[in-house]
Amino acid sequence: QVQLVESGGGLVQAGGSLRLSCAASGSIFRINGMGWYRQAPGKQRELVATITSGGSTNYADSVKGRFTISRDNAKNPVYLQMNSLKPEDTAVYYCAAYQNTRTYWGQGTQVTVSS
Repeated sequence: QVQLVESGGGLVQAGGSLRLSCAASGSIFRINGMGWYRQAPGKQRELVATITSGGSTNYADSVKGRFTISRDNAKNPVYLQMNSLKPEDTAVYYCAAYQNTRTYWGQGTQVTVSS
């Protein structure tokens, strides 16, 4: 089992920055990779960024050049640095951990970008 706790969300003006953190506990040695997803009201949850255990990253087109996923060491914690935020980035952001065929989810943290 893996437990994930996100932090760092909040209210920011357009053009501003936030950094989200995700702390994992439990069986973290079996984690293959981690990611950030977001879900806006009335929309499906979508992938924002992922990072593998080897450090390779992948981003949604909508955040490329503005968001950066990173980690301190090995697999924990994982960060999402968000710059040049736009109102359309407003959503609940979820951390995810991949372990073989299973995905674990955090409780989510709200990010609100005002225009």
